[in-house]
Amino acid sequence: MSERLEDIAIAMVADGKGLLAADESSGTIQKRFETIGLASTEESRRDYREMLFRSEDAMKTCISGVILYDETIRQSAADGTKLTEIIKQVGSIPGIKVDAGAKPLAGFPGETITEGLDGLRERLAEYYALGARFAKWRGVISISDGLPSWGAVKQNAQALARYAALCQEAGIVPIVEPEVLMDGKPGTHSIDRCYEVTEWVLKTVFAELYDARIVLEGMILKPNMVIDGKNARKASVEEVAEKTVRCLKSTVPAAVPGIAFLSGGQSDEEATAHLSAMNASFDMPWKLTFSYGRALQAAALKAWGGKPENVAAGQRAFAHRARMNSLAATGGWKQDLEKAA
Repeated sequence: MSERLEDIAIAMVADGKGLLAADESSGTIQKRFETIGLASTEESRRDYREMLFRSEDAMKTCISGVILYDETIRQSAADGTKLTEIIKQVGSIPGIKVDAGAKPLAGFPGETITEGLDGLRERLAEYYALGARFAKWRGVISISDGLPSWGAVKQNAQALARYAALCQEAGIVPIVEPEVLMDGKPGTHSIDRCYEVTEWVLKTVFAELYDARIVLEGMILKPNMVIDGKNARKASVEEVAEKTVRCLKSTVPAAVPGIAFLSGGQSDEEATAHLSAMNASFDMPWKLTFSYGRALQAAALKAWGGKPENVAAGQRAFAHRARMNSLAATGGWKQDLEKAA
């Protein structure tokens, strides 16, 4: 496997493959485990992720890369194999979440800035040595009638650009993730308001990436879809697909090899349906695929339930969602395939 940024980025969006986001923070994974009555310990977190990474068929055919959390990239499986090795053995690429989370932005009530730039150069060198070949940084943009403010958009875009430059310097492909929140408060915005904000955010982000001398061929964009707020859902699958593609075409340079969507509050099936509609109906200059966390894992987590005897059931549930999203990444998903399973 070549170590050129451009080649890694292309491999990350290979036909019919997408990214598994397994980078939940300790707090988030604890909440997920609570839904199945499981205590979050270093061992239970490892067992859960090992179950996913050892779903060989799904990993080989549907998953191009895995976004890991700091704890996970250092962990070994129950048999002593490094988790990064398990990922590499199935032809997938290990990646790492490097931001320190969204914190309140001073002077901007209701808005956040993502922290984690201090010491990032040194951390990236360490992650590279641990096997990471791509990284992820999420900027969170609140949306309502009055938000976001220009200050918050600008500062998050600058942080994303500084992170991306440090990644490329370290030989690591940056996933640039500006997320306009679908499920923020009050979550009643229209799809047109989401379009307006997403377009503005992406234009600002790419202006900052240009100023920071980012090699566009060696990055991946991870945006939200253009969708109405969580508490105002009306838009059809076709409308979400059309508006999202239109927004991306007006903001994302053709040099970017791929766009891997976050699921951001959509149900498993919605996230799949929207992605498939885009790939089935439009010609685009970049690959469009998935970078899902909960939308790939929710069914697997439930089927596993934290019990060793349910590992195979958890892997089957994961394989099904991975397969559905793999089909969506080439525009071939159909609703009746869900029922057949």
